[in-house]
Amino acid sequence: MELNILYEDKAIIVCEKPVGVLSQADAQGKGSNMPTLLSEYFVKKGERATPYVLHRLDAAVGGVMVFAKNGKSAAALSAQIARGEMQKEYFAICQGDVKADLGKEGELFDYLFRDAKKNKSYVTDRKRAGVKDARLTYRVLSSLETEDGLLSLVRVTLGTGRTHQIRVQFASRKHPLVGDKRYGSTVACKNVMLFSASIGFCHPTKGESMTFSLPLPAGAVWDRFAKVRDEE
Repeated sequence: MELNILYEDKAIIVCEKPVGVLSQADAQGKGSNMPTLLSEYFVKKGERATPYVLHRLDAAVGGVMVFAKNGKSAAALSAQIARGEMQKEYFAICQGDVKADLGKEGELFDYLFRDAKKNKSYVTDRKRAGVKDARLTYRVLSSLETEDGLLSLVRVTLGTGRTHQIRVQFASRKHPLVGDKRYGSTVACKNVMLFSASIGFCHPTKGESMTFSLPLPAGAVWDRFAKVRDEE
């Protein structure tokens, strides 16, 4: 599989994770995964490097990711993530009129509990053991009427990085992401309409502020918002 490499040096590699590829190998070693693909890429170019997974995207979600190429860089970037200093933005297509119901832009805050056995997160009404704060901001980019009802394209900036956070926060407000059957989507779609659009961080060795972005993806329901892609 040919990878879309956005940036690379001796410390890090930034690339696009394809939809359907795991962010890391599963316990059974099944399925295509980014560490294996990156290791194969390093071998082909004759470089001795090990890809370190720093953050994750669900298998059904594609977009930009950063990987460290050595332990020192991995530790530095992991520390940034722990301090909440890595900036992440996403494109998402939600069912319904988000602008009319929630406003053109705003902040969503919830308490989330994750059921690891079911691999599902839930909004709860209070803080208790196992519950974590979840915060994001969003901006509606476009809305349009389709045969599947009104759909809203939003750009999301994460304030926290909880499992399935974007998916469950919008679903809990009756705006599930298109294709996300786990959280109530009624629109038939092969994949969840969520895409990692941008990532920003401080380079682990150079100390430079860096941001890498990808345009609105093509294919599936994304193409209904092609006008937004063309205007970017």
